[in-house]
Amino acid sequence: MSGPAVTFPQRGFGDTSRTDNWWVKPLAVFVGLSFFFVGYLPWAMLQGEYYWFGNYLSPVYSPELWGASPHAWFGGPRPPFWPAFLPYTAGMIVLWMPGGFRFTCYYYRGAYYKAFWQDPTACAVGEPRKSYLGEKSFPLVWQNIHRYFMYLAVAFLFFLAHDVWKALWFDNGAGEEVFGLGVGTLVILVNFLLLSSYTLGCHSFRHVIGGRLTQLSKRPVQSKCYDSCSALNRKHQLFAWMSLSWVAFTDFYIRMCAMGVWHDLRIF
Repeated sequence: MSGPAVTFPQRGFGDTSRTDNWWVKPLAVFVGLSFFFVGYLPWAMLQGEYYWFGNYLSPVYSPELWGASPHAWFGGPRPPFWPAFLPYTAGMIVLWMPGGFRFTCYYYRGAYYKAFWQDPTACAVGEPRKSYLGEKSFPLVWQNIHRYFMYLAVAFLFFLAHDVWKALWFDNGAGEEVFGLGVGTLVILVNFLLLSSYTLGCHSFRHVIGGRLTQLSKRPVQSKCYDSCSALNRKHQLFAWMSLSWVAFTDFYIRMCAMGVWHDLRIF
């Protein structure tokens, strides 16, 4: 027996019967991502100065391929192929790669869909549009390149590990490098650990490690790696925000030391 057809009223943008403060989280995400993605990190990338301090190098500029600091691989101050009429900083060449990985991340895309595009604004809240084309049409189809950015992001971890190693060697004033530990070393180390936890917990990386297999139990070593990725993946949102915040703080710490505002305390 069939009953009468059920129709649901079309909600206007923001219409909802929810009584909780559902708007707090989308607003917080909007403010947070705007500060990092639109504000501080692009600003830091475009400065081109105060991004290194002795053996410390900002992750916004790492690896520094061409630049004005002693960390530059191929000298500087700019690449020979760079047009003379265009401004240049070392961060312009590298930041788009980890930035692309983060921007297409499964967590972040869901976060800014809600906070910026309002699609959906929140559960049971009216949206500003009546149709959804998904990620099979432009511009959202570009999200599917996330898996390729993932390979670049994993490669960047090796450069960041090298930055930690460099941060352990200090100039003793006589032209020699001696092993030591500073507060900046710990800041750079934490940055590497958080970015590693975020990157290695990525859904795409987890799929490459073992998610594509039908009988993972037959490969014990790979199964252990998959379980480790899964453990990081369960905290993917937490590592996404912590690593993003710490990248900005690491750059800020090095910038303050380079400007002479802060003094880097040597532990030994």
